[in-house]
Amino acid sequence: MNIQLWQLNTLGRELFVRQLGSVFEHSPWVAENAWKRRPFHSVSWLLESMMQAVKEAPEERILALLRAHPDLASRVSMTADSSLEQQSAGLDMLTPYEFERFAELNAAYTEKHGFPFIIAVRGKTKAEILDAMAERLNHTRLQERGQALLEVQRIAELRLRDRIEE
Repeated sequence: MNIQLWQLNTLGRELFVRQLGSVFEHSPWVAENAWKRRPFHSVSWLLESMMQAVKEAPEERILALLRAHPDLASRVSMTADSSLEQQSAGLDMLTPYEFERFAELNAAYTEKHGFPFIIAVRGKTKAEILDAMAERLNHTRLQERGQALLEVQRIAELRLRDRIEE
């Protein structure tokens, strides 16, 4: 259900978090912290406020946010948003080889970087995602932390734009 931006600005903390708490994977604290920065004059402003909440969080909390993301193409339970996003990229219909490749790259990536591979999959193909996984596996942990946060921001932006009418 979409909500108008002006309506969002009038919500109390609890309702605001109920509306936007799932934008950042299993991390309603981001919406709760952003609520304090109201009123928002645009979705971009809201996103910036939410990302500021992430940047101001202690490192352990940021790492928990990154670790809250599911492995791509896994068969584990995930949020409705993640499930729809992965379906849009065809990650719910993999050949046995593709499934094996995703599992292999997911495991190697998580072992090296300490959190799952994160990418905004909307608009990407399975091949593009696999290529990105293989390439980013060669990055340093610091590079990947930065890239993962950029991807988290892109995912959040898409989710916010799906839910809010300016």
